[in-house]
Amino acid sequence: MAHEFSKQAKLYAKYRPTYPDEMYAFIFDRLQAMDCAWDCGTGSGQVAAYLADHFKQVFATDIDEKQLKYAIPKTNITYKKAPAENSGLSDHYFDLITVAQAIHWFNFERFYSEVQRVAKDQALLAAISYGMIEINNKVDPILRELYDEAFGTYFTQVREYIDQQYQTIPFPFEEIPSPIFASTFEWTLEQLEGFFNSWSPVQKMKSEQHYNPVSSMMEKVRKFISEGEKFNVTFPVFMRLGKIA
Repeated sequence: MAHEFSKQAKLYAKYRPTYPDEMYAFIFDRLQAMDCAWDCGTGSGQVAAYLADHFKQVFATDIDEKQLKYAIPKTNITYKKAPAENSGLSDHYFDLITVAQAIHWFNFERFYSEVQRVAKDQALLAAISYGMIEINNKVDPILRELYDEAFGTYFTQVREYIDQQYQTIPFPFEEIPSPIFASTFEWTLEQLEGFFNSWSPVQKMKSEQHYNPVSSMMEKVRKFISEGEKFNVTFPVFMRLGKIA
């Protein structure tokens, strides 16, 4: 999927949400050690940068060079272009492996074999994602229309995995039940529009159909939110957390 994401790499780096401290604390409290972490499908490195403040060393991989060009630099992060299923990383090296908003694109069987190879005994795998953005009862149905149109046209399987909060992906590990978290931000209409334009199905619609559904969505949203107005947006955050034997 590299060619799809490269088109919106700059938008992705600027507008994609970060994950809550409570989620990271939940993961960290269950680790045996915090020496080395691998953030797989790192994109522009939001998760890798957070991990770098807590681990001695972080490796972060992605298949998209353009995304990696926007990755957050830190001295203890090594960014590398590599597929999830063939990372080239060392055997039995990592205490934690994270995949944020990406595992639904992977070949599950091959990726899980790679996880088994690079993980230390009792390491953890965290497959993280966020659900549909929530603002208020008037605006949310408008946003949902865009979601249904964009993901109903492209990437239906991906949409189902996310809608079902990853409960239907294969997950052959000793699972640690995890709560649903939330990330809340204060945004403007410019940020809202930028976020939706970073979606891969929107980019495909612009490329293949010469049509951007975000523009018409924003016209409807502006009936309820004024230019310059700040408002709260919330993303439900969920994950599958597993111990790697």
